[in-house]
Amino acid sequence: MSANVWGYLPDSGYRAGTVLVGYSVEAVDGSTGKVDKHSDEVDSAHLVVDTGPWILGRRVVLPAGTVTGIDQQEKRVYVGRTKDEIKGAPDFETAGDEGGADYLHQVGVYFGGFPLV
Repeated sequence: MSANVWGYLPDSGYRAGTVLVGYSVEAVDGSTGKVDKHSDEVDSAHLVVDTGPWILGRRVVLPAGTVTGIDQQEKRVYVGRTKDEIKGAPDFETAGDEGGADYLHQVGVYFGGFPLV
């Protein structure tokens, strides 16, 4: 059964109202970039991550449910995905509107959770 990937896990360390823009993002196998944008809307919370040069500056959306930990002091967000999984995510740049239902549906399916309706 799929999970709702659009909300933070209770043990992720996220607190409502925390601004994550500028935090570095760490995949299970290394650094993936920095948080460019952050949304904490109920049932569609996500991060827009600028991956930097390792995949040619591409930006991707990571649902909040992929976040496994947040270190406020070090300004790091840890995600439970590999760099290759993040690299393979639906392309944000060609998606147009990040809040578009079709795009977020693709992201939800890709990350194995409930797609947005």
